[in-house]
Amino acid sequence: MIEMDQALRIGTRGSELALVQAHATETALATLFPDLEIERVIIKTTGDRRTDVALAEVAKAEGVFDKGVFIKELEIALDDGSIDIAVHSLKDLPTVLGKRFALAAVLERAPVRDVLVTRNGFGLDGLPSSARVGTSSVRRACQVKFLRPDLEVVDLRGNVPTRLQKLASGENHDAILLAEAGLVRLGYLSDAPPGDGPEPIKDMPGLTAHRLAEELFFPAAGQGAIGLEIRATDQRSHVFAESIGHSATWKRITAEREFLRLLDAGCHTPVGVFSSLADGVLHLRARVFPGSGGEPRAGEATGENPIETALQLFQSLK
Repeated sequence: MIEMDQALRIGTRGSELALVQAHATETALATLFPDLEIERVIIKTTGDRRTDVALAEVAKAEGVFDKGVFIKELEIALDDGSIDIAVHSLKDLPTVLGKRFALAAVLERAPVRDVLVTRNGFGLDGLPSSARVGTSSVRRACQVKFLRPDLEVVDLRGNVPTRLQKLASGENHDAILLAEAGLVRLGYLSDAPPGDGPEPIKDMPGLTAHRLAEELFFPAAGQGAIGLEIRATDQRSHVFAESIGHSATWKRITAEREFLRLLDAGCHTPVGVFSSLADGVLHLRARVFPGSGGEPRAGEATGENPIETALQLFQSLK
């Protein structure tokens, strides 16, 4: 029998997007467990504090490994019992967690694509040579240079509204790259594109968006998914988290994250991988860039078992 007389503490970062994701988690829990008291705990992480250097350098500067820049403090709070469930953008979560922690569930996935936002309506093909594209992601940077080697990639930090404001100001960027999921969850874009052309960014006059097809611009593993992390031995929190999990999303992200594990890929490894699921069958595709630059390796695989399909994808790389 699950205990209902004790509050369930939900830990989250304090960014606007993180709070939207925490709210989605809380709403799902409240729907299933109307008598459960849910408490939100907002925690500032290393990645939130260190905006003075490029994201790729934060881990080095702080001594945080893999994707820990956005989860270290949340895991400390889990470990000391300050929170029971940590809500993450799954792409920020390390491929392999410490033994004391477990990924218990994921919510239903949002769109996974990357979005190019500009001030002039241009898509990726239409940007003029030497245009400056802002991103803090090495994966996005490598793909920009792979697809448009004539463009200049410049660092971009801050939450989603801040990044949009930086582009609107025109000071240092001609275009920026953001996750479709975040733009949709924050209300800047509709759930689905109204057509094939550029879309206006809501409440940001002059900014337009192009959603980049996964087959052109490979997303990050886990992109668009909200992950629920718990203490590995906490059965109560596991039951709550698993009760609101989405099985189809779990199958897809299990394959994507297993592929990263096989690559031994961490936060700053430039890997794009995405999946689709139809009638129980997974289809995986990946693009892996060498750390020194140059042409990526690519592969694809199809199967029903996520672990086996990830291995097939790994073995198909060439």
